[in-house]
Amino acid sequence: MKIERKKKLLKAPHLSFKLRSIQTIITVSFTLVTILVVIAVSIMLYNKFAKTAEENAYLNIQQIIEQVDYHLELYVKGMQDIFEVVEDQIHKSQGITSPILREQLSTLLDTREDLVSVGLFSPEGKLVLDIPNLEMRRNTRLTQQSWFESAHVHPQQLSFSAPHIQNLYKGQYKWVVSLSRMITYRDQGATKKGILLVDVNFRTIDELSRKVALGKRGYAYIIDDLGNIVYHPQQQLIYAGLKYENLEPVFDYAYGSYTDNPGGETRYITVRTVDPIKWKIIGVAYPDEIVTTKKDLNEFIFWFLLVVCAAVVILAVFVSAKIAQPLRRLEQSVQSVGEGDFSTPILVSGAYEVVQLSKRFNFMLHRIRQLMDQIIYEQEAKRRSELDVLQAQINPHFLYNTLNSVVRLAEKGKKDEIVATITSLSKFFRISLSKGKNIITLGEELEHVRHYLIIQKIRFKNKFNYVIDYDIEILSCLTLKLILQPIVENAIVHGIEKMSDEGYIHISASIQDSRLVITVSDNGLGMSRQVMDRLLTGVSRSGGSGVGVRNVHERIRLYYGKNYGLSFESELEAGTTVTITLPVETGDGETEKRGVS
Repeated sequence: MKIERKKKLLKAPHLSFKLRSIQTIITVSFTLVTILVVIAVSIMLYNKFAKTAEENAYLNIQQIIEQVDYHLELYVKGMQDIFEVVEDQIHKSQGITSPILREQLSTLLDTREDLVSVGLFSPEGKLVLDIPNLEMRRNTRLTQQSWFESAHVHPQQLSFSAPHIQNLYKGQYKWVVSLSRMITYRDQGATKKGILLVDVNFRTIDELSRKVALGKRGYAYIIDDLGNIVYHPQQQLIYAGLKYENLEPVFDYAYGSYTDNPGGETRYITVRTVDPIKWKIIGVAYPDEIVTTKKDLNEFIFWFLLVVCAAVVILAVFVSAKIAQPLRRLEQSVQSVGEGDFSTPILVSGAYEVVQLSKRFNFMLHRIRQLMDQIIYEQEAKRRSELDVLQAQINPHFLYNTLNSVVRLAEKGKKDEIVATITSLSKFFRISLSKGKNIITLGEELEHVRHYLIIQKIRFKNKFNYVIDYDIEILSCLTLKLILQPIVENAIVHGIEKMSDEGYIHISASIQDSRLVITVSDNGLGMSRQVMDRLLTGVSRSGGSGVGVRNVHERIRLYYGKNYGLSFESELEAGTTVTITLPVETGDGETEKRGVS
């Protein structure tokens, strides 16, 4: 019997209150919590300090590049001033061949170490004036040089050339930057146009750039507005093709910073533009070198966590030993309880907390014994009363309606229908009683619902048709009785009775996936998802057998387990299908041939 099985299940679980490793649990818990807090705080501090250190390092790099930019702009402004002075001297001179002009320019050249030479050329490239007075080289292709072409193309603009070897004069091989512009001068009383050239030694720019230190490997280099390298500390490697600078992103910045990863190694790039010549100073730094504070912080955090973990473990072991000592004695007392003996009280002794715990535990054991006995009694009583309640719900109302139908049939003289109704009614109640049995065969349950359908079909004047479909080999399967009638009643009352068209009920039974599956389908009005949910879990539909359907579902789950019961599929104006899932249990019972009724 299922009731006996439930009684065994109630006695099976053991109260497993075994304090096998209280000290270990306390130690591990205390250690983990403390270490996690320390790690969390360390991570937050590390992120804060590391971010600050990184920002400071990057700010320092930007400041260094800005200083280079500032000094370079001052130097360029100085070169512009020199050019303006030379141009002004030429304008003031009475003639380009004036000895005073030559003397003034020679004095200027002597006083400025960075000033290499001054030259004035006609638009055709003929030398007009040169300081110092040196013999010029032949085949210099002067008119094809960049400074000469820039002065022709932009006559009003002061042009700066890229650094190059001066090749105008014999014996001169200096690395210079050429400033050039179209000017006017007087020669023999006439005003003429010429190209003024001032060559400035590049050494000052080179020395200024070499002083830039951005870590052990960091450096700065300069490019012009066309992307030509003006200065690079590893210029020979650049020319030899052994080093490459990714210049494409540089042109997107006039002033700014970004990270670059050309060869798989991250670099921090800072860009500044030198006004007015539009040269760009590019600082290249390696984060793993400049953020040395981050490395120091890593090492400090590691040793700090190591020391804290060791201290926490020692403290946790000591504290947990003090806490666990009385609990170990309590563990020995509850050992017998843990093995399932609820009749033996535990030993009440030890510290105040342990004594109170022991008393509460003994009281809990007493209550558990009372509740277990009460649950067993209530479950047995509930199972005995469930079927009686359902039958009490069905019998008076159904019998009253059926007898009224018989009276109306008698008044109309329909003897055959009266006989069919009374015959089905008697068989219906015979199967309902089933000699007091709760479990009947599937064949008997299908026969019971068939007689119910016969009576209801006569009562509702053939408003619906029905089909009962089954396999003969499953008729001997056992089932709880009175599980189909409430579902069929629900289909008639709430699905078919209010229809204007003819109703249809289809009942089928089969074995699927080692389970007994019974479906009841109708083409009635259907119901919404909210109504379906309330049928099994909440308030039932108003009137009818909503309570009966939920009663069937709960009886099946209580008897067979939560894996079995009812499920619904429904659509408004399309009908409802109720699926009953039961375990396959066979036994003796009445059988019928497979067919359609």
